[in-house]
Amino acid sequence: MIEIKNLYKRYHNHHGSDWVLKDINLTIPQGVSVGLIGRNGAGKSTLLRLIAGMDSPERGEVIRHSRVSWPVGLSGGMQGNMTGRQNVKFVARVQGSGAEEIKRVISFVEDFAEIGKAFDEPVKTYSSGMKSRLSFGLSLAFNFDIFISDEATAVGDKAFKQKAKNIFQDKISSSSLIMVSHSEGILKDLCQAGIYLKNKKCIWYDNVFEAIKAYHTDIK
Repeated sequence: MIEIKNLYKRYHNHHGSDWVLKDINLTIPQGVSVGLIGRNGAGKSTLLRLIAGMDSPERGEVIRHSRVSWPVGLSGGMQGNMTGRQNVKFVARVQGSGAEEIKRVISFVEDFAEIGKAFDEPVKTYSSGMKSRLSFGLSLAFNFDIFISDEATAVGDKAFKQKAKNIFQDKISSSSLIMVSHSEGILKDLCQAGIYLKNKKCIWYDNVFEAIKAYHTDIK
C-alpha cells in the first residue's frame, strides 16, 4: 500500500514557479495495478518519481508500506566506464544480493537485454537503445511489491516491446504496477484502476476504463 498525504510539488526556475501537483491525497491499495492518465504536462512522471522516492515533495509526504522499484528502464545511474555486467553486479550487491542471487541477476539481465558481446563492453559505448534494454532487464531482475514504469514498454522493436509486455504480465501476477503509457491498450491490458491527473489534482477510479473515458470526455 502507498499513502500520499497533502502532497504539493513545484519546480523553481527563473520564470517563476507554479504547482505541478497540489494537495494530493490518495491511497493506492496493495495488489492493484494502476495507470496514470492525463494530458502532457499534467504531472504524471512527476508523481511517479515522487512515489518511487526519486524526488521530494514541496509539502506533504509519500508513505510506502511496500517495496517499491525505481522507474523501470531508468538508465541514469549507470556508470559509463563500467561494463554492463559490472553495472548489473554492482546494483545486485547494493540490493543486498548474495553470491548465488548475483549470478541469477546477471544471467537474467544478460538474457533479457539481448545485447550480445556488448554486455562486457563499457556502457559509455552503448547506444541509447542498448542502455534501455540493459536497464529495463536490471529493473525487472528483482522482486519488488510494486513496479514503477514510465513508458518502459515503448523501448525497442516490436518483438522487444512484446517481450516487455509479457514480463510485466508475469510480474504483476505476484506484484503490482503503477505506470504511465501513451498506449491506452497497454494500460487496459495491465492495469485495473486509474488515476486521472487534472488541474494539478488526482482523481481515483476503481476501473481504468472509466479513468480513460473521463479523460476522453474532457479532451473532446
